[in-house]
Amino acid sequence: GRILGDEHKLMLKMRSAYAQALYKVDDATLDDLREAVTTLEDTARIARRVLGGEHPLTTGVEKTLGKSRAAYDARRGVLEALAGGHGVDLAALRQTYRA
Repeated sequence: GRILGDEHKLMLKMRSAYAQALYKVDDATLDDLREAVTTLEDTARIARRVLGGEHPLTTGVEKTLGKSRAAYDARRGVLEALAGGHGVDLAALRQTYRA
């Protein structure tokens, strides 16, 4: 069989789809969201290098990266707001809410 490298367009699309599956689910944990962002950062960097910044796949991955960062920041902000000023242990709160 044929093995696709990390720089192949199909692999870039698959990595992007994987990251979207991680961050778009309603019960995504903070770790899921962080993994989505990291995966998309790597994918965007590879796509820019291999395909160029104007390629539709590159711009699509970068748009998805922005959305995943927003989801991560929002979830993190909610947890910190819940914990802030109330003497709540943020680590315990994260575990309770699987974040």
